[in-house]
Amino acid sequence: MRAVDHPSDLVIVGASLAGLRAATVLRAEGYTGRLTIVGAEPYAPYDRPPLSKQFLTAPAPADTGLPVPEGLRARWLLGRPAVRLCPFKRVVTLAQGTRLYYDGLLIATGAAARSGVLPGEPGPRQGVFTLRGRDDAAALRAQLVPGRKLLVVGAGFLGGEVAAAGRALGLDVTLVEAGAVPLERAVGTEVGAFMAMLHREAGIDLRTGATVAEFRTGPDGRLTGARLSDGRTVAADVAVLALGAVPATGWLAGSGIEAAGGVPCDNRLRALFPDGQPVPGVVAAGDAARVPQRLADGAAWNLGHWAGAADQGAAAARTLLRGDAAPVFDEVPSFWSDLHGVRLRSVGLPGLADTVEVHECDREARRLEVSYHRGGRLVGALTIGRTSRLAAYRRTLADAIPQLA
Repeated sequence: MRAVDHPSDLVIVGASLAGLRAATVLRAEGYTGRLTIVGAEPYAPYDRPPLSKQFLTAPAPADTGLPVPEGLRARWLLGRPAVRLCPFKRVVTLAQGTRLYYDGLLIATGAAARSGVLPGEPGPRQGVFTLRGRDDAAALRAQLVPGRKLLVVGAGFLGGEVAAAGRALGLDVTLVEAGAVPLERAVGTEVGAFMAMLHREAGIDLRTGATVAEFRTGPDGRLTGARLSDGRTVAADVAVLALGAVPATGWLAGSGIEAAGGVPCDNRLRALFPDGQPVPGVVAAGDAARVPQRLADGAAWNLGHWAGAADQGAAAARTLLRGDAAPVFDEVPSFWSDLHGVRLRSVGLPGLADTVEVHECDREARRLEVSYHRGGRLVGALTIGRTSRLAAYRRTLADAIPQLA
């Protein structure tokens, strides 16, 4: 990336966790120029993890706003999505036609929920929701009335949390998962089986090895249920599609950046053209970015976790300020999930593993500890109810990272 000795105009596209963290670091580390933050939603940055948990279950909607530091001195352009990037002219165009010229640009537009519209379906159905943003959560919250029937499609982290919230509110919940156990691809069958036990103990009707073949509606168009791929039927008043997310990078079409799976980045978060050359003045962070992971021998990953968005936002800010002199990004990935009264926490990259070791599995006490290995090398660890044990794993992973550079 062409270094700018004294950048005077920095633009952050994405009023997100990554975007806010980058803005905070820019000011904290001495940037005094113009700072513009663009947001597609009409809201200041807010925290997304609570949207599938306490935002749904609290007696009153929880405040999920992220604190904005005093002295940030940013120009906020909210409710004004970016629609085009011309990296050679260094200009971002917004939906209303506003053109923003920049010395440096951070792409932090996050991700959008997979719609999961079924073949032959005309479009969204009344009573079928996705959950990604604040408006989604507010709309879903209004439908989670005790005694109603909730169908959750997809038993990943989001689906599991929504199902748990539904049970906590007194709904009858069916959770449908295509795999043999929840979270199998992400964290393996051992953890998946433990999660299945937690769901069923909570009274959730977990249906594995199945997908939704069609939704069914009554004469008034309201949802009545679904037919599954195995021929069984499920009654439902409300359904949530928790089928993952896709990077919100469609606005980069025509920019020369191939970003369908996330903006490809180097190890300083600089955005890359298809030939591997850095895009002048552009960095990316968070759910919109694919970032090299040293634990994966430098392969680029789109992780989609809170801690990664925060860490990457900070690293991207330093690259905007220092160019080639910025530190290499080498944080150990981590994530967590809260449901059914337990906390699942993980470090590293469990999805890399070819071997999983179970160190503790106490279903009665709801405690689990597993480690993940590839070629005999530790690549991750996960605990349920044993958070304190992760510190040692994190240190081991962090110590190994320089050796893989």
